[in-house]
Amino acid sequence: MPTVKKSQSAISPAKVLTFGFIVIILIGTFLLSLGPASANGENLSLVNAFFMATSAICVTGLVVVDPGTQFTLFGEVTLIVLTQIGGLGFMTMGTLIALAFNRRISLRDRLVLQEAMKHNSLEGLVSLIRQVALYSLVIESVGALLLAARWSFDMPLQDAIYYGIFHSISIFNNAGFDLFGSIHGPFSGFSAYVSDPFVNIVVIVLIILGGIGFIVMADLLSYRTTRRLTLHSKVVLTVSAILIVAGSFLIFIMEVFKSPAFQELSLIDQIFASVFHSVSARSGGVSTLSVSEMQQSTQFLLILLMFIGAAPGSTGGGIKVTMFAILIGAMYTMLRGKEDIVFFRKRLSKESILRAITQTWLALFLVIFTAMILSALEDRAFLALLFETTSAFATSGLSLDVTTQLTEISKVVLSLVMFLGRIGPLTLAYALAPKSRKELFRYPEGDFIIG
Repeated sequence: MPTVKKSQSAISPAKVLTFGFIVIILIGTFLLSLGPASANGENLSLVNAFFMATSAICVTGLVVVDPGTQFTLFGEVTLIVLTQIGGLGFMTMGTLIALAFNRRISLRDRLVLQEAMKHNSLEGLVSLIRQVALYSLVIESVGALLLAARWSFDMPLQDAIYYGIFHSISIFNNAGFDLFGSIHGPFSGFSAYVSDPFVNIVVIVLIILGGIGFIVMADLLSYRTTRRLTLHSKVVLTVSAILIVAGSFLIFIMEVFKSPAFQELSLIDQIFASVFHSVSARSGGVSTLSVSEMQQSTQFLLILLMFIGAAPGSTGGGIKVTMFAILIGAMYTMLRGKEDIVFFRKRLSKESILRAITQTWLALFLVIFTAMILSALEDRAFLALLFETTSAFATSGLSLDVTTQLTEISKVVLSLVMFLGRIGPLTLAYALAPKSRKELFRYPEGDFIIG
């Protein structure tokens, strides 16, 4: 009996999340590689199926084949189901099924859910999961109805309903898969709707709601009763708003005078395009203009926005806006000669600061090291490879049209980066690292010259 307890205790929440995602990716790879999933009847290669399954589970949206022309209905449904599981998290889905059958949620399950949702405590986790399911169902349903109503003018009603459901799930979960390749040509994305304000607004709202996270949504909905927001929600909403506005302004300024495609649009369409890509870059993965035709300065700005990403506990990726806020706060605090990082009259703990710095450095090392590997494997411009790598890590899905042309080994490398970006480098480190033991002593303090 002691041996069994020891082996069970070794299965940490980080390990459950890591290996759980791996199992679902392998199942998705098998399903997408089957003949019935492919429109031409030929089995998709294992590498391409693995890439697409990983992209769906990690809600990235990078593709090596066009979903609208490559997959049958079976393949498309498989892809969007994997996206839904990846967006909500397999533990969330499992918990919902357990609750439906009145199964008790164990302490271990709660610990895994806490890790998956990036929640600060175990209190209220099951209630949060119920809210997550309700919010997702309502938002995706409303999004599907609005998009279906718009597209019913362009296609038969049953197709409009199917497209509405597929794209609402894809966009809310910040995946960015689309089926318009079968209508407007492979890899066309939302380019046909660059001048459609209705589609632009619906997509932007879906991306933002998916990107701020379920914890913030729950906080906002309870504001009428509580009349207060948590520090987490205040930081997420403030930083997200600043990034959207600043990103939109910079994209507009850099594109309006030099981009031929941008200059063909009216002023209102240029503004919509700027906001659309500023929002989408931080994890949405959809575009109304060809990103590969944008200025290099704009492409680099998108890399920065992708790297920052969305909020913790959301369907988005990146280092997260809260991490970015802590880094900016640390710099501001140091420049002002103060000791504490303070947001909204709340002092941050040393643990939060160290975690933010650690996770940012891990992410930066991963992106740079992977881009270097790809540059050694591929004969392409480094900026393009850095863009694809950052998009994979941040689970953004934007591309400079390079992904489909990569070699097999490069596709596998990017798949691994998508996986690391979804679970987080720090979570993987916790999963693989031996069990830490508290040190019984402290070394004497030292000092050396900095800068």
